[in-house]
Amino acid sequence: MNDTMAPIARQSLHDAATARIRDMIVEGAYPPGSRLPERILCETLGISRTPLREALKVLASEGLLELSPNRGARVAGLTADDVDELFPVMGALEALSGELACARITETELAEIRALHYQMVLHHTRGEREPYFELNQQIHEKILQAARNPTLTAAYTNLAGRIRRARYTANISVPRWAQAVAEHEEMLEALAERDGTQLAEILKRHLHNKCETVKAALAAVE
Repeated sequence: MNDTMAPIARQSLHDAATARIRDMIVEGAYPPGSRLPERILCETLGISRTPLREALKVLASEGLLELSPNRGARVAGLTADDVDELFPVMGALEALSGELACARITETELAEIRALHYQMVLHHTRGEREPYFELNQQIHEKILQAARNPTLTAAYTNLAGRIRRARYTANISVPRWAQAVAEHEEMLEALAERDGTQLAEILKRHLHNKCETVKAALAAVE
């Protein structure tokens, strides 16, 4: 059974349900416009309707769902205008996280990011997209953690699900994939040098390029 479809342990039902359903939406189990079947989700995840509905409210606040009275939850669509609105904000948050991380990161944290980077590059070399993207996300999250700013983390987390879903809409081309890896090489170098200004610029450029990739993918299916 897929991990996203396994029953949830009793601990932290609300948070666990939110994370699991977010993954289902991001990874395309429920495409844009589809309704979420509450009864089936409750049975699949082993939870009652109360934590489920609380989870749906959180995902609606993140822009992943639309809630309608007496009609339940529907997966929100994603347009080029949404992407143009979302990515500059996320780029600014990423840039700030980079600046703060350069000032506050420990050698241990830097070593962890470096290890994740080398694993990610190996998956790129092998053409293994899914584990590559998973490690990519972990690297960005590690940089955010090193920033040590709870307010920034809260704002970032609120947008992260929509960014991940946008990424899944784009089948990244081979040239763009290579460019993204090169950008991550630059990020690691700037982080190692504690150059916050440089890392901020790289992160903003990285998000801009990702934005253009997603918009091109959306245009291709219109």
